Amino acid sequence: MTAAQAAVEILKREGTTHVFGLPGAAINPFYSAMRMNGGLTHVLARHVEGASHMAEGYTRARAGNIGVCVGTSGPAGTDMITGLYSASADSIPILCITGQAPVAKLHKEDFQAVDIASIAAPLTKMAMTVLEPAQVPGAFQQAFHLMRSGRPGPVLIDLPIDVQMAEIEFDPETYEPLPVYKPSATRAQIDKAVELLQAAERPLIVAGGGVINADASELLVEFAQLTGVPVVPTLMGWGSIPDDHPLMAGMVGLQTSHRYGNATLLESDFVLGIGNRWANRHTGGLDTYTQGRTFVHVDIEPTQIGRVFAPHLGIVSDAKPALELFVQAARELRAAGVLRDRGDWADSCRQRKGTLLRRTHFDEMPVKPQRVYEEMNKAFGRDTRYVSTIGLSQIQAAQLLHVYRPRHWINAGQAGPLGWTVPAALGVATAEPDATVVALSGDYDFQFMIEELAVGAQFRIPYLHVVVNNAYLGLIRQAQRGFDMDYCVQLSFDNINAPEVGGYGVDHVKVAEGLGCKAIRVFEPDRIAPALEEAKKLMAEHRVPVVVEVILERVTNVSMGTELDNITEFEELATSPGHAPTALRMAQG
Repeated sequence: MTAAQAAVEILKREGTTHVFGLPGAAINPFYSAMRMNGGLTHVLARHVEGASHMAEGYTRARAGNIGVCVGTSGPAGTDMITGLYSASADSIPILCITGQAPVAKLHKEDFQAVDIASIAAPLTKMAMTVLEPAQVPGAFQQAFHLMRSGRPGPVLIDLPIDVQMAEIEFDPETYEPLPVYKPSATRAQIDKAVELLQAAERPLIVAGGGVINADASELLVEFAQLTGVPVVPTLMGWGSIPDDHPLMAGMVGLQTSHRYGNATLLESDFVLGIGNRWANRHTGGLDTYTQGRTFVHVDIEPTQIGRVFAPHLGIVSDAKPALELFVQAARELRAAGVLRDRGDWADSCRQRKGTLLRRTHFDEMPVKPQRVYEEMNKAFGRDTRYVSTIGLSQIQAAQLLHVYRPRHWINAGQAGPLGWTVPAALGVATAEPDATVVALSGDYDFQFMIEELAVGAQFRIPYLHVVVNNAYLGLIRQAQRGFDMDYCVQLSFDNINAPEVGGYGVDHVKVAEGLGCKAIRVFEPDRIAPALEEAKKLMAEHRVPVVVEVILERVTNVSMGTELDNITEFEELATSPGHAPTALRMAQG
């Protein structure tokens, strides 16, 4: 068979069912192999960066998934670099396959030939141009091995067109994936960590994205319940413990955090971090974050231990085997009657959770964004999968929405590329076709890759997209306050074709409808809930993406700061149950 056919057969045997991409001259042999061999469903992106983000969403939606994106080496490969960066930053395995100029022309500046392997190398676990056809099976086998082993991450394989077409000897029936390597903690290491935890008065567990990557959320909750130790999920670990669990202490950080979460962290004297990387927007200033606290750090990647600050004990381990040992150790201590009672400390955390709530209920017009998230909490159930990426919309969503399960908050955490949300949501909805997928964007994120809505219409990939529109680059505008300016961040203009948008510029409803989707625009706070219900019906009836755009007040400053003990609150906190009804219900469990 051709080397391209061998690659297709390996993809199927490694569990691939869907491919996101864009055909082109240099990758056509691979597309020919997909057509001839069958077994793979192809989703045609409108922009190749979109294909890479669809692959990310597909991976992030379910444990074991690896999204695949395909295009030519240049410019498709260069377009997919942002997706590789986003995947690498968040430890997400995706496979990028690019079609290259013939081997003999690689040094001759051939049409659309670019050294994509060198460009992608800093952002991948492996990036290689395969020069010998017989190496194609081994390259793909190694790619899947690397993506799954250790800290997960992306890989790029670049295939010259003549390599793809060359015939090789390959028997798919004898192919076997390589064993996956993941480091595991020892019992001695876990015993030392538990000894430090036992000595603490006010311990916390910080659960990072590594807990979700390892599919270890149930073990995390079991360990927390055994020990009575409250849990702080990071943004990437949100959902590893349900928001309404009595031991969910709130998120911590400068932006995507809860006021009660920060207050609890500042009261703690011991922190056990599992599968997290001490991101700067989680910690803020390290002196404030670390002062008076003992730290244990468990992470799958050895070079993460001590990267940001030196823990008192570092353990290199995948989260799952580490948590299995933590649970075992805790059970033994409980059976022996020596496990410390953390009831008073957990009660104090719950008290903060019930009293330091940000207000969400506002009746003002134009709509205040807090009201949007309150109505989303009411409209969507515990199984809803939220997808978002960057901006004030995402920050405030993390402060005010409620998430109850792993992989139900899907976010490009470190890279935060504008435009990520639409294609990532399509990837999530492709992976979980029966799930309720709800994307959230500000107007600028939505406009960046709005053309991908046509993919959802063409391939019948329904999801609901909430767009909060203030016609501003809101996060950058808020950041510019420190420079006493409001410069180059306004998106408003008088749209001569859509006076009904009231000077907010782009008519997102017409654009979405022109791309084959359904859309609803809302101006009044009391119309948000009916619009969300109508969107659900339209989504079920037409099986296409449905956009609900809410026109907001132009300027809203969102709670954030430079230190955990110096977060600026621009609105009054909730002082009565009616101020934050969904948050209060969640806090009471």
